[in-house]
Amino acid sequence: MSSPITFSGFNSIDFTTILNAVMQQASQPLTSLQSRQSALKSQMTTLGTMTTRVTNLASAADALTDADRLDRFSGTSSDAAVKVSTSANASEGHFDVVVTDLARAQVTASTGTAPDADTTVVADGGTIDIGGVTVTISGGVTMNGLASAINGTANIGVKASVIATAPNTYRLVLTGKATGAASAFTVTNNMTLTSGTALQFSATNAVTASNAKITINNIQAESATNVFDNVAPGVTLTVSKAAPATTVSVDIAADSSALRTKVGAFVSAFNEFVKFTNDQQTSAGKGDGASLGRDPMLRQIRNQIRNVMLGQHGTLAAGTMTRLSESGIEFMADGTLKVSESKFKTAVETSPDQVAALFAGATGLFQKVSDTLDEYQGSDGFISGARERMSKQVAALDGQISNMQARLAIQRTALQKEFIAADAAMSQLKSQSNGLSSFGSGLGGF
Repeated sequence: MSSPITFSGFNSIDFTTILNAVMQQASQPLTSLQSRQSALKSQMTTLGTMTTRVTNLASAADALTDADRLDRFSGTSSDAAVKVSTSANASEGHFDVVVTDLARAQVTASTGTAPDADTTVVADGGTIDIGGVTVTISGGVTMNGLASAINGTANIGVKASVIATAPNTYRLVLTGKATGAASAFTVTNNMTLTSGTALQFSATNAVTASNAKITINNIQAESATNVFDNVAPGVTLTVSKAAPATTVSVDIAADSSALRTKVGAFVSAFNEFVKFTNDQQTSAGKGDGASLGRDPMLRQIRNQIRNVMLGQHGTLAAGTMTRLSESGIEFMADGTLKVSESKFKTAVETSPDQVAALFAGATGLFQKVSDTLDEYQGSDGFISGARERMSKQVAALDGQISNMQARLAIQRTALQKEFIAADAAMSQLKSQSNGLSSFGSGLGGF
């Protein structure tokens, strides 16, 4: 800050006070620009919050657009050795399941042994063919070295390991990577052996590759793995224990819980968005510059979604559900949603296909909600356009503010120089006045 400029004691007026007052008046347009820019920046922050609310709502809607993901049925099993999962095309039913055998991967061990795994050379080069894949060895190799070479070969269907079956007795073991009879493999050894029969293999396997076998309602079924896909429409069984003498009861029944969770996520996301819009309108009424309450886009998106959700969807056939409220999801007086638990549960368990048609698919309600929200999201959406527009306005104001600050600085410097010159002139005048007074006093003696 510059030193005070006074009238050199002439009347004790502080030029700095005058200068600051003048510049404060001159700076009012700058203050207005800065206030506008601050409000825009705050609105951009609020727009970020709005983006989050819209994204959450879109994600919750997307989870309800695919009928195959609505999970309207669930399965139970009387034995943990048989696990059951369902998809959307499942239907109610009961199944008696007997697990005869589990799927196995082939295990083949060398008939010969070596006294150690990483010192004794068991072969001096050559090839070994495993399941049609050839492994080439150059030079001497130990059991561990051969196992590493096998495991490092691309597209080979086995995992090689070296195990100690007794003190100073090591065997090479090949284990199939996949279960099932189709994954069986043969071993053809064309290497030059240097340690007796260490790498010889017989046709007898430690474990023979085989399929899992079950009966379901007295119908035999096989699988290369322990997973049986679609043993009934939309039903998958995973078995973990063979028990030929045990019958496991599997029941498939309508279940609203999984779908209720997804619906609950949408209702929560929608209500959060409604609260956000209400809060914005309230803050706008109080003159909050950060509010988007007067932005037509905010009102537009809320009205569009609400209109979609109040409309008819699904197959629109007589006797089917066509409105959201028929599924137990209802609008409240304040514009939020609420789930009528009993009505929703009844709808899902008595008319699951109608609920699916109302919710999901090309004509489903939530697909329309998702499509509507897509207009606002993404790089080409309305929200992105609004953000870009605000960013350009902030940048433009940056330039205006900078230019105005520069002009004000020049104006202040010029005024300061003028005040300094005026102060100097007044000081000179005062000095002359004092001189004249002294001169007059001297004349009075004559």
